[in-house]
Amino acid sequence: MQKRTLGRSGLEVSAIGLGCMGLSHGYGAATDRAEAVRLIRGGHERGVTFFDTAEAYGPHVNEEVVGEALAPIRDEVVIATKFGFRDAVPANGLDSRPERIRQVADEALVRLRTDRIDLFYQHRVDPAVPMEDVAGTVKELIQAGKVGHFGLSEAGPDAIRCAHGVQPVAALQSEHSLWWREPEAEILPLLAELGIGFVPFAPLGKGFLTGQITADTTFGDTDFRSTVPRFAPDALKANQPIADLVRDLAASKDVTPAQIALAWLLAQAPWIVPIPGTTKLHRLEENIAAADVTLTADDIARIERALASIEVQGGRYNESYQTLVNR
Repeated sequence: MQKRTLGRSGLEVSAIGLGCMGLSHGYGAATDRAEAVRLIRGGHERGVTFFDTAEAYGPHVNEEVVGEALAPIRDEVVIATKFGFRDAVPANGLDSRPERIRQVADEALVRLRTDRIDLFYQHRVDPAVPMEDVAGTVKELIQAGKVGHFGLSEAGPDAIRCAHGVQPVAALQSEHSLWWREPEAEILPLLAELGIGFVPFAPLGKGFLTGQITADTTFGDTDFRSTVPRFAPDALKANQPIADLVRDLAASKDVTPAQIALAWLLAQAPWIVPIPGTTKLHRLEENIAAADVTLTADDIARIERALASIEVQGGRYNESYQTLVNR
């Protein structure tokens, strides 16, 4: 597996990481714990060194699974986790008070079976707590040796600049893919300017870009996509040309649509590290192999021309959750 460094932080990780959320949260029933541990270890055996979790995934369960899986190989991997929701439950609202950040760090260390968190993200910007206080608290945790690097998730330009001025931000994690390109307007240029790495979550469009989802696809009640406007039948039908574009390019290169979607992200900048999630080992192997797929300048131009003529339909979150996405 190729390695990449997140901005100017010095934090080196595998070019493709593993987003662990879906093993216990968000996409239906949780994966059997033993199977989840095997999958995570299987990722490491195949070269993945970057694993992403959060106290809100479960809540708490995902960190426990990641901790169990990685404990025997702790010094060979980079673990990222997050704070920012009241009682670790997004529906309860935001909470980035300094005392809460310190509490989450201490509890996460226990669940993760480790003595330090390599990358500690604020899960969402909390407008009730000054960013200076948030960054200052994480800075104290870094000085105490409990945290290695500071990260933000879904933060806007002002929040990023403010945080970075107090404690250098190693990475920003936000959604980015061939069907959600908002970060390209302001965020990616800012990250390049400040030397901050970028970690795209949902790089496969929450499954849509794999070509396995159509307007006829249905989602169970415990799958959060059942509430997302972008996954409503009419929106899926309208967005199908994007999936078709990815499928056709993949066929021309004898690779899979998922590999094209990931290779496109990797081609944007050397400090971008996507974290696709999966519950299946063969999909994990497929995603990892995307690091070896090369897109030419002509390929990129072809994608750009095609996407310019497609207007994506449907919001990426339902209305209630959208209130927690502070840009």
